[in-house]
Amino acid sequence: MIPPNEPDGRQDSRRSQRPLSDAAKASLLKTHILFRTFVVVVLGSFFVYQLDINYLWLSAILTAAAIVLGIMVLVRAAKLKESRLVLFGAISGLVVAAVQVLLVLTSALFFTQVRDYQQCVRHALTEQASSGCRTQLDRSMPVQLR
Repeated sequence: MIPPNEPDGRQDSRRSQRPLSDAAKASLLKTHILFRTFVVVVLGSFFVYQLDINYLWLSAILTAAAIVLGIMVLVRAAKLKESRLVLFGAISGLVVAAVQVLLVLTSALFFTQVRDYQQCVRHALTEQASSGCRTQLDRSMPVQLR
């Protein structure tokens, strides 16, 4: 039997879709929980990175966890044909995590310079003092990066 058409000519999607089985509902729920966890970990990694250079280790751990979770969500979303929003969010989050990897690696490479700069800026009360901190950071960098 063909489902009746709506007044505008479309078929009623509520009647044409079969209800999800319990296994499908559990799978969908697991994917959504993984996706939410992934988003929280990506944002947490970014905000921890912003706090202080001394928490770089925590940001690195959260970034690694974000990449693992992102790949898991991406595989589940593609394999189980989940919503496009989850797929798009997973891809976007993995791009952010990749940029975060570059930031963490760069900060780890220049850890002492960044730490000294952050301490200088904390004590700078004027724009001139902040400018002096940037000049000090520039002088502490290797010649090839200037």
